[in-house]
Amino acid sequence: MAAIKSGGNLASVGSLGDVDTAARNALGTRVQGTDSTGNGAEYIYLTGVASTIVGSVVTFDELSITTLIAANAKGPVAVATGLTVAATFGWYGIQGTFLTDVVANSADNSTIGRETTDGKVGDGRAAGDQIANAFQRAATTSAAVVLVQYDHPYVDDFMGA
Repeated sequence: MAAIKSGGNLASVGSLGDVDTAARNALGTRVQGTDSTGNGAEYIYLTGVASTIVGSVVTFDELSITTLIAANAKGPVAVATGLTVAATFGWYGIQGTFLTDVVANSADNSTIGRETTDGKVGDGRAAGDQIANAFQRAATTSAAVVLVQYDHPYVDDFMGA
């Protein structure tokens, strides 16, 4: 299902999933909308980063600059809804169920974290790399983009596996 905006910030520019070559909204703008399942969701407008695909998981800082999730990362987490590569801008999911780039052999209903490659997640994360408030909602036997449920996720490098 295509994500659509709703709620009080409809004045924001562009559709969810758009990739902009120039910022069309204030960085850090948040909007309500629907997620991949048609349920309510929240999105944030952020900068892009090299090697992003739909479903890449990123951390972002107080300036709304993203980094593909990496080992020992700290900060809020979001998932790319478009191919927001370097020098672009777009909407990232922070609350709802979104397609996410997941490694092979991850279990349904599992907690997840950064695994094997920056930007990818799975259930075999190292200690400290777990993403709080994120749960995989489909099993994988091979690397895939599957549904993951998020509720304002973050990493702090202190959580155990």
